[in-house]
Amino acid sequence: MRRPGRDLHLGMKMPKTERQVDLAGDEVRALFEELLPAAEIEAFAEEVGHVERERKVNVVLFCRAAVISANTPTGGMQADAMRAYERVGGTKLARSSWYQRFDESFEKLMLKLAQRALEKARTEILDLPGILGGVKDWLIVDSTTAKMRDALKRDWPGTGDYAALKVHQTVSVGCGSPIRYHISPAREHDTNHLVIDESWRGYGLLADLGYASLDRLRACMQHDVRFVIRLKENWKPKVLAIGRGELTRAFFSGTDLDAMIDNGVLQLDGNCVDLDVRLGSGKVSLDVRLVGVPSPKGYCFFLTNLPPALGPQQVASLYRVRWEIELTNKLEKSVYRLDQPKGERTCSVKALLHASLIATVITALLVHRHRLKTRPTHARKPPTQAPLHARLVALALVGMSFDIARALQLDGKEADERWSHVATVLCSSGRDPNWRRRPSVLDTLRGYRRQPLVRPAQCRQSASGS
Repeated sequence: MRRPGRDLHLGMKMPKTERQVDLAGDEVRALFEELLPAAEIEAFAEEVGHVERERKVNVVLFCRAAVISANTPTGGMQADAMRAYERVGGTKLARSSWYQRFDESFEKLMLKLAQRALEKARTEILDLPGILGGVKDWLIVDSTTAKMRDALKRDWPGTGDYAALKVHQTVSVGCGSPIRYHISPAREHDTNHLVIDESWRGYGLLADLGYASLDRLRACMQHDVRFVIRLKENWKPKVLAIGRGELTRAFFSGTDLDAMIDNGVLQLDGNCVDLDVRLGSGKVSLDVRLVGVPSPKGYCFFLTNLPPALGPQQVASLYRVRWEIELTNKLEKSVYRLDQPKGERTCSVKALLHASLIATVITALLVHRHRLKTRPTHARKPPTQAPLHARLVALALVGMSFDIARALQLDGKEADERWSHVATVLCSSGRDPNWRRRPSVLDTLRGYRRQPLVRPAQCRQSASGS
């Protein structure tokens, strides 16, 4: 029989007076109205010249329907936007007439809204406890590819005989949301779309090997940007000093790392290594820190300019946070259909991409604000309430997309009741079911403790006695 105040699965006492703290309806409504404000939509429409097309179409409903349509099961197509528009009270139009509305002026309007959403994400209060601190924010860069109709191959050439574009994104670790993005033909290499300049000063960079270059690392050093990046196989670092590692004999400063390992001078015996190394040669050489961490597949080596106060395991944990952008890309494709823009014109495709990215920002900020609201007030106290999972929140938004669209048109008591229902569903359906058993690396760094599945002692004794 289950004992009061004890979790049967985890075998740990839970506070009897613990109260769930969730987002309120007015908080959810405020976020949607901040990112899809009626007054600014109308102002942007006038600025880009879209108002002349408002004889039959309400521009505010039109823009909101385009974002809401990113949540529908078929996702992100003009037909879905038309159905969303009609279901929230818009005038019914012929499909051909509707498609014509996705013109260049509407693409510019959606870009304005997307830029406003990103600007809002950049002003959020950040959540960077522990080793995540020491920088203004950790920024993750990566790209995701979206295929398009073959008719657009001339404008958007892919790496093969097809049309495709890349969405290059910068995701904030502090708030979990994209804060910058731009679009390019998929044929262009990722490294050409990341420039480290003065705007990066004080930030941290997490990137995969597609962005690794000596010039980029040198720019990080010049502009005071902290970085953690994997060591490329064709780079030959020269060891200058050893902070941690097992040596079998003395070595000369400047010895090749591979030679030290091959000759057994540096033992990779399952312990971490921490070295000062030099990359390149002559005037273009660069002195950085290299750490090696054992893994089931062998040693992983990371280059960084973080201070030695952060050990190799901590540096490796920071790099693993880079996986958050992969989850963002997966969310955009699997739920918000970023990879399925079926427009036949470049302007309509880009308008739908902007709409999908706005939906991603909304989801990320809902999760982030819930985390800020529910985190413990004491820094050393571990979180005891399940965080929201971005994908589960997005799926909950899918089921309530038309309810949200209607709620945006209401005022007074009816609106309060509808937004309260939306908030309740989001917080109940969006909780991470694995927050105790399998917290992510980022959740672990934020204080969520991994708890094994251990049965209480009473249950173990009963099982052994039987």
